[in-house]
Amino acid sequence: MKQPELKQPFTLPCGVVVPNRLCKAAMTEGVANSKLQATQRHATLYKRWAEGGAGILITGNVLIDRNILERPGNVSIDPAPEHGEPDGMDALRAWAKAGTSNGNHLWMQISHAGRQSPRYVTNQPVGPSAVQLELLGNYAPPRALREDEILDLIQRFARVARIAKEAGFTGVQVHGAHGYLLSSFLSPVTNQRTDQWGGSLENRARFLLQAVRAVRQAVGPSFPVAVKLNSDDFRKGGFSNEECLQVVKWLNDEKIDLLEISGGTYEQPRLLGHTGAADSVKDEQPAQRESTKKREAYFLNYARAIREVATMPLMVTGGFRSREAMEEALSDGVCDVIGLGRPLCTHPDTPKQLINGKIDRAASFENMLKLTDKGIFSPASPVLPLKLINVLGAQAWYYQQIFRLADGLEAKPSMSLIGAFFKYLFNEWTTAFKVKRSSR
Repeated sequence: MKQPELKQPFTLPCGVVVPNRLCKAAMTEGVANSKLQATQRHATLYKRWAEGGAGILITGNVLIDRNILERPGNVSIDPAPEHGEPDGMDALRAWAKAGTSNGNHLWMQISHAGRQSPRYVTNQPVGPSAVQLELLGNYAPPRALREDEILDLIQRFARVARIAKEAGFTGVQVHGAHGYLLSSFLSPVTNQRTDQWGGSLENRARFLLQAVRAVRQAVGPSFPVAVKLNSDDFRKGGFSNEECLQVVKWLNDEKIDLLEISGGTYEQPRLLGHTGAADSVKDEQPAQRESTKKREAYFLNYARAIREVATMPLMVTGGFRSREAMEEALSDGVCDVIGLGRPLCTHPDTPKQLINGKIDRAASFENMLKLTDKGIFSPASPVLPLKLINVLGAQAWYYQQIFRLADGLEAKPSMSLIGAFFKYLFNEWTTAFKVKRSSR
């Protein structure tokens, strides 16, 4: 009798075998020390997730530039000389050992925050062009990168990938989605350059493609290299689904092992199931199928179109909750791996329970994480700041659950959204203060 799709192992193009089809998708952890190094909390957290049964665990953002972070609790690796080791290597090894303790994979997500670095982290973010992220005044105007800086960052992606391999991580993922630096180069809204790094799609994709190429060269042909890519920015004038399909065709030549399909940016947070400012949202989407269970995954219909042109395996993350929908997506061939995020913040053994048929649905608290169901204080509020409080409050709630797991505690689903929101703000600001003081 054939095993359930979720339980089946999968062989990547590089020859590495993944034990099953579930992946703990990347979620920012925020548990680094003031020197931006991994800590025991990473090891505790990822051992818990490894025991939870997913075939692959992907870390949250590991930054290649300590001066420009996604948040102050990020791990950042300042690449040492080609044959040297960075500070904090022992902690990286402990993280990798804990995160692979159940025979699963642990892949490091390598990223640069670009212009999406809040003011309390940096007053001078960078991007392809000086286009500011206008979100409650929390982001400073970015400086446009010089070409020599772009070339250096390409090599930083490669060197961090090499360090990940040496530390015991079993793969890497290059983050080219969600409006971070590589993603912002892809978008005509944020990339207004007139040199070889801007203008045509070929030029806008150059940074991503060269970074992926450098990473592959650094880690060799038998080490998994993945890419996370927006299926669409969901923003007027932004990186479109049509452009995504062309970038996927170019990525076909780069020998990547898994392409994760996501979408949205901070301004249009479709990855969280929300839309941003109404005047910039792009409404058109691929036609949805009638099946409700298929609609639970935000980007599944985009994956169908991408599958038509992609030669590498696909992973879809965002919104999956029912085992039936996951099994159907796999059996239909829409994707090869299912990414799960938030359910693992409260129930870290969700993959094991789904694979063994012990549960039919992953935990979902989204419906309770809002100020009100309807009206001006709801997630659908026409007032952007109130909408953002709902979105950020829900994020904060999950961040607090991650902190509890990292401290060896059980999750606390009874935690209030407002309480979590203010705890998050306090933690972010105090952590940012410690990071800045440590860097003096």
